Amino acid sequence: MAQPTEAVTAAMSHVASGSGVPHQPDESRRSRKPANTKFKQQQLPAWQPMLTARSVLPFLVAIGVAFIPIGIALFLSAANVYEIQRDYTQCKELGKDVPCANFSFSSQNPICHCQEFFSLDKQIAGPVYIYYGLDNFYQNHRKYVKSRDDNQLMGGFQRIDIDKQTGPSKDCDPFASVKGNGTYGYAPCGAIANSLFNDSIALHYLGNPTDAAAGVNIQPVGLLKTGIAWKSDKDIKFRNPRNASGIATRQALIDAMKNNNLEKPPYWSTELWNLDTEDQNNNGLQNEDLIVWMRTAAFPSFRKLYRRVNHVNTFADGLPVGNYSFEIDYRYPVTAFEGRKYVIISSVSWIGGRNPFLGIAYMTVGCVCLLLAAIFFFIHVKWGKK
Repeated sequence: MAQPTEAVTAAMSHVASGSGVPHQPDESRRSRKPANTKFKQQQLPAWQPMLTARSVLPFLVAIGVAFIPIGIALFLSAANVYEIQRDYTQCKELGKDVPCANFSFSSQNPICHCQEFFSLDKQIAGPVYIYYGLDNFYQNHRKYVKSRDDNQLMGGFQRIDIDKQTGPSKDCDPFASVKGNGTYGYAPCGAIANSLFNDSIALHYLGNPTDAAAGVNIQPVGLLKTGIAWKSDKDIKFRNPRNASGIATRQALIDAMKNNNLEKPPYWSTELWNLDTEDQNNNGLQNEDLIVWMRTAAFPSFRKLYRRVNHVNTFADGLPVGNYSFEIDYRYPVTAFEGRKYVIISSVSWIGGRNPFLGIAYMTVGCVCLLLAAIFFFIHVKWGKK
């Protein structure tokens, strides 16, 4: 009788041991070798540049020759922008020798009125813009940047309901619901909206010092409060609630606030529906001052567009030579966090405002490339053959 094979013997031993199932190979011990394809075996055709003096030197020279003139043009363009900046942090209250920074604000006395004077020794050609600037204000803090409800800013007001988990976003805490009354929320909620910049700035022309009527016929400079926000922000990201007819009106905003138990942020002195009572297209959540503020700055020192000069009559071609004054309603406190406040008048060029960094960056890169080209050329001539 023939001897059983090894496989049969192994199977019989398993049966004898009571397992009844032949031994299976261990899955973890299988080969981990990738599939035999060009992709997994890294055999696809490839191209690798051979960096030689013949290829690198012309490239560096071309970048240097192109970047330096571009940098000079950008730098000169930025230098031609006329700009005046006034720090009004310690602006003194009218009729008193007390800085508004030390003013005792209260519900009965909420505003400190002050003035800042300046002169123009040459005309600022239009268009002319007015900015406000803040220093040492960290709008880029992670929690501050997240403290908003984008759905609410698009008109999606919701009543606070703990069971249904509706209401302003939790990202808005601690400015999501009214302290001590959890059924009432804020709109717009969050730290960004709550800290809205609320100083009012007006510009007056006092006349040319050479004129006999200088300082007598004071002219207010017309300032436009629309056209200062990004069009995409106003058209898409910020919307007011609509009424049953699908129309966004001031009354629809009031009703939406009251029906959903929503109030203005705690640090606001003006109701949301009164941000601009003269222009309903610039009121409520579509107020451009609010929209500009809600676009947070990347650095602790920043400026934001406040107004556009209305170029008509005396100011048709820009701001003429002469004396001017800023009339400021001082409300926004900054000394508590050692901040500063500025008001800036600036013209613009084809690349925007006064910012020489881009031109300097282009010239620097161009000069570095030409310097490297000279060094590599010297090395190639002296030691290239070796």
